[in-house]
Amino acid sequence: MDVYQEALDYLEEQQVPVEAEPEVQDEDVFPEEPASSLLSPLHPEICDFPETPTSQSKEDMLERRLVVLKGILESEEVYLRELETLLMPMKALWASAGTSQPVLSSRQVQTVFYQVPELRDMHQSFSSDLKDRLSAQCQAESRSSEDGEMDHPGFELMVGDLFQKMVSQIGLYGGFIENYTEAVEVVRKSTHSDHRFRTLAESMMTNGSDKTRTRYTLEALLYKPLDRVTKTTLALRDLLKTTPAEHRDYSSLQEALRLSRSFLSGVNESSLSKREVTLSHGMRRQLMRDGFVVDGSDGERSLRHLFLYTDLLLCTRCKYAGRGKQDQYRFCWFLPLAGLKLHWAAEQERSADTHLRLHSIRMKMYQLRKQLRQHTGARSRKKLEQMELMLLTLSPVYKLEMHSPSGKSHSLLLSSLYELEEWREAVHKLTTDNIETVPPDLLTLTSACVKLRMTQQPPLHSSTTGEDEEGLCGTLTVAIHSACGLQEPACVYVCVEVDGYEFYDKQAQTHSSVHSLSPHWDQELSFQVDRAKELRVICVSQGDGQEDTVLGKSTVQLDCKTLTKRWRRQTLHLQQVELSLSLKYCPHPLEPPSSTTQTHPVFSVSIETVSQQEGVLVPHVVRCCVEEVERRGLDEVGIYRISGTASEISSLKAAFNSNLREAVTRLRSSDVNAVSGVLKLYFRELPEPLIPAELFQSLAETLDIQDINSRLVTMFSLLQSCPDTNRHTFLYLLHHLQRVSQKQEINKMSPLNLATVFGPSLLRPPVAGLGHDGPIVDISQEVVVQVQVVFSYLQCDNLPETRTCLPHDTDGEDETTHV
Repeated sequence: MDVYQEALDYLEEQQVPVEAEPEVQDEDVFPEEPASSLLSPLHPEICDFPETPTSQSKEDMLERRLVVLKGILESEEVYLRELETLLMPMKALWASAGTSQPVLSSRQVQTVFYQVPELRDMHQSFSSDLKDRLSAQCQAESRSSEDGEMDHPGFELMVGDLFQKMVSQIGLYGGFIENYTEAVEVVRKSTHSDHRFRTLAESMMTNGSDKTRTRYTLEALLYKPLDRVTKTTLALRDLLKTTPAEHRDYSSLQEALRLSRSFLSGVNESSLSKREVTLSHGMRRQLMRDGFVVDGSDGERSLRHLFLYTDLLLCTRCKYAGRGKQDQYRFCWFLPLAGLKLHWAAEQERSADTHLRLHSIRMKMYQLRKQLRQHTGARSRKKLEQMELMLLTLSPVYKLEMHSPSGKSHSLLLSSLYELEEWREAVHKLTTDNIETVPPDLLTLTSACVKLRMTQQPPLHSSTTGEDEEGLCGTLTVAIHSACGLQEPACVYVCVEVDGYEFYDKQAQTHSSVHSLSPHWDQELSFQVDRAKELRVICVSQGDGQEDTVLGKSTVQLDCKTLTKRWRRQTLHLQQVELSLSLKYCPHPLEPPSSTTQTHPVFSVSIETVSQQEGVLVPHVVRCCVEEVERRGLDEVGIYRISGTASEISSLKAAFNSNLREAVTRLRSSDVNAVSGVLKLYFRELPEPLIPAELFQSLAETLDIQDINSRLVTMFSLLQSCPDTNRHTFLYLLHHLQRVSQKQEINKMSPLNLATVFGPSLLRPPVAGLGHDGPIVDISQEVVVQVQVVFSYLQCDNLPETRTCLPHDTDGEDETTHV
């Protein structure tokens, strides 16, 4: 028997009319969906129904709920008829597969109808159960009307379990969707190659409830299950909107909707591989990184979600939906990576208004956090998250500028230099591959973001619940010592960042070192932290009028079990740079955040106080001025004798009193005589002289010792009685002045000249009438003593070594972290 005729006979037995192949095809009621239609994400928001008015009564909602359920049942019946029509030729095709002239092979039949019988059985069961429930509901309504009952019977109608049961089997669609492209390909090839199959594939009819006949192609019917996944999610969403929150179905419908959307997300992520675009070098477009940033392109700050693909940067804004809806993304802009130029810099100083606003936000966050510690409150937690979002938008201080060859430019703002460098590295790596951009389908690319995003929301520390979470709460102090391993001399600074709640400043930087292969700082940076778990360290070379360069970065995990009140020294390997630092941690209850950054003046303050504030033996103002003079002032004629302008010295003094980092930056561009003037002014304005006044008379008497070696032994013996800070600072200065005098042939500053300049500032006699019982020294003798004492010290050929900072390695052995 002819297999083709057998198939036709089978269709006629099932009362499915088969028409002869027409010359011109009539238009399908449901147009054919190409296989490429899968390239569009299956969106649960394809059509957007209006929200249910909040003012409507519970009875109105229940009435609308019944209408929705009846509509779902009608839709299920239509869908089942479509599946039945799709399955009608399957038996004949299976039968022909074993003959000598098969229409399709067994494997092809299996491919075309894969999972379709299972889908039909699943929806038959669901449709039958739903129909029974609605029939029972109609009877209940009738009885309620006859008995005059007041309660709406729709409140008792339970269907949530039916939807949960159906959604629990929705995985069947996964197999169908994975197989869909291959199934359509078999249908297309067989339609073109075999007229027998073409007649079957293009002549499929189904009868509706009113006996009207609808015509489909096999390919159009195969698309119906794909469409059904989205419609099921839409139906669930609409049903949930018409179900009162107190209805017993509400939670089960919520869960069914969640599962359905979760399945859609997985489908879209899987289908992304089918949407990937082939780029140059045979690569495919892939998501490489994503995260939240602040977009400053329009002159205003807006929180955005940035996606880095293999060939482009996509900036989107997330549109958060209400309950029962799915978040969506809106396109903002995109930049091809090919030829993209990046530049980064710290933004200008924040305005006073911005500082006040940030402090206000932090104070509110601190109070909300305090309330949450006492009792859990969803409202307080929501407010805390909102405040943190505002802080994320207002606080960024680093700008990453991106310039495309087409002339388009955009600016991103970030709070973290570490995060900025990660973005810059990721973009730079892709741009060096010279991958050309294929013009993207922006709608498809943007709509896929909600499925692709790696972070479900901005990284809010306040969203991590649980008081048992570990982390540091108190004061964390980081001492940055020195670095080595530079390939060429540079002015280097170190940026340190901590995580945790956003109540306090979470970033600090050292001053920039002198131009050197082995920079050193010995600078302490202190942080108030709440639940801090990670320390980020970035080493940066300061450009001379150019962009700063990140030399390396690393992270340190903070463990309250290993960190103590004693210093713990560590060595970090940051790419080419080896950085030495120490950590100590003091746990204590946290105070409210301060409205202003605490500044500790250094001029006209005792040197012991300054050294305690800075955690050093030699104040930073002394070291920074000395390093700058040695960098570019050793060949300056009359250095320390010729003073700089008073205004420039005054400006530098004010900077040292308020912001060490700013002061050191200004030193770089200041006249070197102004730098030397600042150093002299610092010693001159000390409340007590660097060499204590009580040693003046004893040192004066040592000048009578004729033998220079014996005199120096006595003088250094007296120096040992000085406080550590005074002694080490004085020795540090003596070493420096000796290096200056070594170039006296050029700068004309001999040891005697230098002693004449510094003597009166470093050594002064006791003030008469303040407990001083010794002989009164006249002014001429005073100057002679001051100059000769300093001159004698400068004549020492082997000055004792000096330390610039306190020891920081008193707690165990040195640890090394390799990155």
